Amino acid sequence: MTPDGAPAAGETIGQRLKRLRLERGLSQRELAAPGVSYAYISRIEAGTRQPSVKALRRLAGKLGVTADYLETGSNLDPSHERELKLTDLELAIRLGEIEGAEAGLRELADDALAAGDKRTLLRANVALAVLAQDRGEFARAVTLLERALQDEPFDPVGLIDVYAQLARAYATSGRPRAAVELFQRCLDEVRDAGDPALEARYATALSYALTDIGEMARAEEVVREAIERASDIEDPYMRVRLYWSMARLAHHEGRTTTALENVRKAIALLQLTDDTLHLARANVLAANIALSRGDADTAAPYLDQAEQLLGQSPAAEDVIELKYRRSRLESLRGNADRAVGLAREAIEMIGGSSPTEEGLAFSALADALVLTGETHGADEAFRRAVQLLEGEGRWRDATTTCRSWARMLRQMGREEQALDVLDRAAELAMRAAPADTRVEH
Repeated sequence: MTPDGAPAAGETIGQRLKRLRLERGLSQRELAAPGVSYAYISRIEAGTRQPSVKALRRLAGKLGVTADYLETGSNLDPSHERELKLTDLELAIRLGEIEGAEAGLRELADDALAAGDKRTLLRANVALAVLAQDRGEFARAVTLLERALQDEPFDPVGLIDVYAQLARAYATSGRPRAAVELFQRCLDEVRDAGDPALEARYATALSYALTDIGEMARAEEVVREAIERASDIEDPYMRVRLYWSMARLAHHEGRTTTALENVRKAIALLQLTDDTLHLARANVLAANIALSRGDADTAAPYLDQAEQLLGQSPAAEDVIELKYRRSRLESLRGNADRAVGLAREAIEMIGGSSPTEEGLAFSALADALVLTGETHGADEAFRRAVQLLEGEGRWRDATTTCRSWARMLRQMGREEQALDVLDRAAELAMRAAPADTRVEH
């Protein structure tokens, strides 16, 4: 049975006992039972006596409630109580209401750990990792997720969203190869398991990760195989992922027209599914492709749409990317000071936590500084950008940055240095080229 009235906030056991007794029209003498005298009840209600477990059970039985409710004010058992609290916190985080969420999640994780509630502990640590990642604390997000998974059996079916989040944390914390290894392990596990949609999802994620480290030929092989195996899948999300993957590959290979065609197909499908986060990121990708062609007019609406879709509380990684992409846009429009400010804001937000994002932001900063005439600062920014991008295997981005750098050096009359940088660009371009177009010596 459930209590007739709702418990008051902060209600003590004695206050709850008295409320329930009066709601049922019972006197203290009428509520008394063997071993629980009316005087004992009086002292409990007055707050001068803490009832024993035996007394709680007897009183609860006569009042028609559970002993847990009489003691705590909740009809839920402890595991369900934790689940309710966790769900409430997860929802608050999704709605951007994060004040106090971290403290609540930590308390809940400690409670779950003490109770041996592994499922709640896993979810609490995953939610804490989301908060860390949103603040740009990517290495901490990795630690929390690895801790959450350490006692869990490997389960690429049941834990797909957790593994995807961990892979993203690896990539943003400067460990892109760890993301590749994780997705490859997941793909190997689910291959031929009778779920082509799941297999295609992991294959597509793996192709993204491979693209990020510059292994283009392997990425192409993975995504083409995924498309062949998933040809009969009607799931629109799966088709979005495949179009998106092909767009990324085409863009990295310099085939911007093909890339834009595929990403537009992905956006059209996402508009039907109303997945705003992925739609926002698809718009950012489309803007990036347009920016790489120097097409500011095409890029601007995509960035505006992405910003609108991301809402009032976007993740730090999305804010960072929007800033350095907008820096590129402002440079193309000739707004040098605005471009410099946006790129520096992105670099400050990154704080050295993601070498790839930092390299892209420094590249944007360098181009903006050229427009302001600050060639010394631009020279240093170009150098830093190429170092970071090359270190992360972003060959095409490093190549493009080198070419811009060499152009500036030539304008400054530093012809010999410009030729050295162009030689470096040529070497990087060879690494970026698809494997089947390279000349073997």
